[in-house]
Amino acid sequence: MLKETPGGRCVYIAPLLQLAEERYAEWRQTFGKMGVAVEMLCGETATDLKLLERGTIIIATPQRWDMLSRRWKQRKNVQNVSLLVVDEMHLIGGEVGPVLEVVISRMRYISSQTDNKVRILALSTSLANAKDLAEWIGCSGHGLFNFHSNVRPVPLEIHIQGYDIAHVPSRLLAMCKPAYYAVVNHAVEQPAIIFVPSAKQAQLTAVDLLTFATADDNPRRFLHASPDDLAPYLLRIKEGALAHTIAYGIAFLHEGLSADEQRAVCELHASGAVQVVVVTHSMCWGLTLRAQLVVLMDTQHYDGSEHRYVDYPITDILQMMGRACRPLVDDTGKCVLLCHAPKKLFYRKFLFEPFPVESHLDHFLADHMCAEVVTKTIENKQDAVDYLTWSFMYRRLTQNPNYYNLQGASHRHLSDHLSELVESTLADLEAARCITVEQDTDVSPLNLGMIASYYYIQYTTIELFASSLQAGTKLKGLLEILASAAEFDALPVRLREDDTLASLARNQPLKIDGARYNDPHTKANVILQCHFSRRDVGREMEADQAVVLDKATRLLQAMVDVISSSGWLAPALATMELSQMCVQALWDRDSVLLQLPHVTKEVAAKCAAAECDSIFDLMDLEDAERNALLGGLSAAQLADVARVCNRYPNIDVTYEVEDADEVASGDTVTVLVNLQREGEEEGRVPKVHAPRFPKEKEEGWWLVVGDVAANSLLCIKRISLQLKAKVKLDFTAPAPGEYAYKLYLMSDSYLGCDQEYELKLSVGEATSDDEEGEEEADEGDD
Repeated sequence: MLKETPGGRCVYIAPLLQLAEERYAEWRQTFGKMGVAVEMLCGETATDLKLLERGTIIIATPQRWDMLSRRWKQRKNVQNVSLLVVDEMHLIGGEVGPVLEVVISRMRYISSQTDNKVRILALSTSLANAKDLAEWIGCSGHGLFNFHSNVRPVPLEIHIQGYDIAHVPSRLLAMCKPAYYAVVNHAVEQPAIIFVPSAKQAQLTAVDLLTFATADDNPRRFLHASPDDLAPYLLRIKEGALAHTIAYGIAFLHEGLSADEQRAVCELHASGAVQVVVVTHSMCWGLTLRAQLVVLMDTQHYDGSEHRYVDYPITDILQMMGRACRPLVDDTGKCVLLCHAPKKLFYRKFLFEPFPVESHLDHFLADHMCAEVVTKTIENKQDAVDYLTWSFMYRRLTQNPNYYNLQGASHRHLSDHLSELVESTLADLEAARCITVEQDTDVSPLNLGMIASYYYIQYTTIELFASSLQAGTKLKGLLEILASAAEFDALPVRLREDDTLASLARNQPLKIDGARYNDPHTKANVILQCHFSRRDVGREMEADQAVVLDKATRLLQAMVDVISSSGWLAPALATMELSQMCVQALWDRDSVLLQLPHVTKEVAAKCAAAECDSIFDLMDLEDAERNALLGGLSAAQLADVARVCNRYPNIDVTYEVEDADEVASGDTVTVLVNLQREGEEEGRVPKVHAPRFPKEKEEGWWLVVGDVAANSLLCIKRISLQLKAKVKLDFTAPAPGEYAYKLYLMSDSYLGCDQEYELKLSVGEATSDDEEGEEEADEGDD
């Protein structure tokens, strides 16, 4: 591509974020040396458009590329894609499958509608129906290579052992000793990886392995480095149990460990210093470690949303087994799979034979169809049927009709099934007020559908927002509605985690009515409140908290749009403040000075006693007075405070009403607002200072005109402010009279920098057409 299409782009789709991050780190180093720009999409549309423009190789998850490519007709850079690389294509049958299917179908459609042909390269494990996938992406028989699952870079020796114990914790306990002997007998002194169901089990297994080694009078049998060599790495480990086991050559990995701790463990294992690492199954996709031996301790994990133990997806098991592969190092890899006895025959069959994949698009079609209606790709029911013909599901309907509930495989059966699927999907969207169906055939988007598509949220969520938000909704209600979003349905609730959540909730200011602590939405509410209180939730739930916060920002922006569509001022402002709380990890009643580094509640109280209530007040103080209030901070810490103060937005706002003396009832009122950022001389506005927010964030602002007395929102506009901006706000003039409106400038990221101004408006009587005609007639008589 780089040689034949110099202006083209390559888009690499990794079904999982861990894979995308791994590939980004690898390719940025590899292609960076060649001067090729490699960028990874972040999920923020404005930022992603800039990344797409400057990148030659774009790395994305299916969701992020779906979000960006939906409006492909207006985005030339999406049309200029020359090569689409899809990794782990077999995951089209998994959770991420429907989105993956949609983005590939869209790229094929774009290629057919433009002069720019897109080459698609799909990478997958061995599949029973690989030919169907190949034909779907436009691959000829000459371009299809489907090797048997036994064909590997390094041959894999698989041992399967069954345990006839139904109780999962007891079964795991029984598997510890066999796992230890598997490492001793199969790996000897070579690296080994043991996969377990949970973080707690990872730590327990590591300790058990150490106990067994000690019982054999050889506690350091898995350690292949001197204490002096280990010392620098142990300094990076804050987890006490991990530091203890590493000293004996056994480590464990789970999502609750910090990034630096995870890197330290990976470096020690890759170097051979630590022979055994115990890893949670959920980390298998982002794991870069390889070993001669892989042990799977059980194939089930606890699913809190279903309140039961569920089997690992077969794709996850294949991925874990694939870690036993060290080309040019080992002649053979080894895998020991320990499972429940009734599952033994199942794994014996499916781990040695290619497996088929099927589409699940029909279960998740509504959100994607809503997006296509919004972008005018679908304008009637026939367009919707045509849209489905581009999908992998369409090719599989006649190949496996029973799976998709078809009555037969004839063309008539296929046509009836597609028509029925389109009818039911559009009916669901119409019931949710996302689209409207006119004359029983034509479809067009409604406001809620546009909001759902723009912010990439589910139609059931936008329906919930529209039905739940009211003119009098306050912070508690907003938080409950936010936490009830369908985006949090899959938030994991681990075994016995409900007790921890109940304990955390007791100390939070907003009580949850009818709380069920094994419900993911209750969990989202609790960990959000803990975030505002800066309360530690434990290492495992920190990862869940990051996921919730990442989704919360765009959900809150959608809530603001839904509320403003109804014209309610107070809940809109409260939602904007909730967005600030999410970014800064503070309650709205907390001191804004707590946004500064090294400032504690005691220091903030001391400042408040000195009538220093805002960051601007602190900046206006003399150095000596400021240092006295911040007493106890070192010079370096004071420099940190000063640096963040300088980044804190100070916006100068001027405004005027256009033709203010001539406003009549029913006219369009135009407010001209000039915004000027003070103190910034550089051309680029720095990122938001938010150390407790899980990712970097750009500033966002809302300009609002509202009537406080009537709780009425007249006009709203979201802006991305750099150094200065000129903004026009339009709204319809009310009935004749004198009005005292408010103009608000609201941040989505910082507390304490919002501004409000009086906006007085004098509205005269409307001049009707009849009156104008009479006046003209009178002038003619004269």
